[in-house]
Amino acid sequence: MTSTHAPAHRTRSTSVPAVVARILVLGITLAVTVFIAPVLVSQQSWMWLAVLLVAAVGIFALYSTRRFVPAKYLFPGTFLLSVFLILPIALTLGYSFTNYGDGTRGTKEQAVGSIVANSVQQSPDAPRYAMTVATAGSATEGPFELFLVDPSDGTVFRGDAESALEEVPGEDVTVVDGRVTEVSGLTVLTANEVNAVYDELMELSVPVDDSTAVRPLGVNQAFVGSTVLQYDEDSDTITDTATGDVYTVGTIGDEEYFVDAEGQRAFSQGWLQGVGLSNYERLFTNSTVAGQFVGAFVWTLVFAAGSVLLTFALGFALALILNDQRLKGRRVYRSVLIMPYAIPGFISLLVWSNFYNQEFGLINQMLGLNLNWFGDPTLAKAAVLLTNLWMGFPYMFIVATGALQAIPDELTEASRMDGASRFQITSRIVLPLLLVAVAPLLVSSFAFNFNNFNAIELLTEGGPFPDGSGRGSTDILISMVYRIAFGGSGADFGFASAVSVCLFVLTGVLAAVQFRFTNVLEDVN
Repeated sequence: MTSTHAPAHRTRSTSVPAVVARILVLGITLAVTVFIAPVLVSQQSWMWLAVLLVAAVGIFALYSTRRFVPAKYLFPGTFLLSVFLILPIALTLGYSFTNYGDGTRGTKEQAVGSIVANSVQQSPDAPRYAMTVATAGSATEGPFELFLVDPSDGTVFRGDAESALEEVPGEDVTVVDGRVTEVSGLTVLTANEVNAVYDELMELSVPVDDSTAVRPLGVNQAFVGSTVLQYDEDSDTITDTATGDVYTVGTIGDEEYFVDAEGQRAFSQGWLQGVGLSNYERLFTNSTVAGQFVGAFVWTLVFAAGSVLLTFALGFALALILNDQRLKGRRVYRSVLIMPYAIPGFISLLVWSNFYNQEFGLINQMLGLNLNWFGDPTLAKAAVLLTNLWMGFPYMFIVATGALQAIPDELTEASRMDGASRFQITSRIVLPLLLVAVAPLLVSSFAFNFNNFNAIELLTEGGPFPDGSGRGSTDILISMVYRIAFGGSGADFGFASAVSVCLFVLTGVLAAVQFRFTNVLEDVN
């Protein structure tokens, strides 16, 4: 009897922690979903709401039952792969067919609202209100809603860019010293938080009627002004009531804008719209852009290949020297050589950027030089390769050391007995066998350096810029994409996405070619 019931007892006792863990996972999932879903709805983030719901449904469907055991292990990795890899690729590809960028991020309705809001003018006798900013979402992203207190009678109003001004029942707000301090269901922004989103608030306009609107005036006041521009939805035109000018929707290139009577763009605001293959056409047919792309591509190849070859050559040479059994203190030398690898990369890059200072840099002072490392394109490229060599050779040293120790000593001993020299043993036996093991790592190192943004941005910031163009002399493709997307002339995410797609394809093709080449090395075995 004892032997019969003991396994059942153990089964019941071991299942208790599993049940508790399952309840915790499902409870946390439900709590996170209930907390985040309303925020996503208020921000109209439908895509991320769908991702959240798919994740929640998947977790409940798989982990609330003992079935679907293989799926329990496959789901986490598959879900994270989809969210953090496949989804960004799909979004980048989708944006590459749009004009997404500064002034063209929202819908046409939002663009019209912004244009009309910016035309609100304050008259000398315009009424003013004590203003409070609240939100149902993030204090930095909104959406924001204005709560206004009329100083004459204490009436409280609320409104946002989408809804007209309306009176608020007294039980929904708390008013202290003529200002709203609490709002039921919303978070009131502090003065510092309002300052952080000041520029965005200055573009906010709350419609009162067809010809007037409320706009913020500073961080704690708002005024009622008249809108000079009026939008007619039926004719899809904007009319300037002061001058009588009418602006219609016209096409410039592949994009639609409000244009004046001469067909020129009338307002800086636009709206998100599909432009087909326009971004790719611009990349390959515009001589200036194509020249910058080709120049960045050539330098990217040189930088990536040069970094891999130089770091591998130095790392392999040092590993070969320290692999000699006759050398004493090898552990100490190895520990010292991997120290650059232990230092965070961004710190190393910032320190090395100071080393290249023309007047106070360590390199010029030690060598008695007066070289403008970051002012000359050739010297700047040499500085990037030299710095990347210092940062990368410890990794290659570690890899080569491990691979060397895996090569049987009998092979080198037999070659030595056959009369082979050290150079012949290294070049014809050791190196081919080593490459079989490290070739995939060399390919991955090439792919890493092909997109090594930090090495460029933290060291040279892409400079120098001899021709004043958007691409610097040391910009590789990924840093060039960054400058297009976030450059000082305005963000152009659509075009940057098109360049990113081409960069993705190039990296994949080069990696495929390199892996095919590594298959040839396997014949050494």
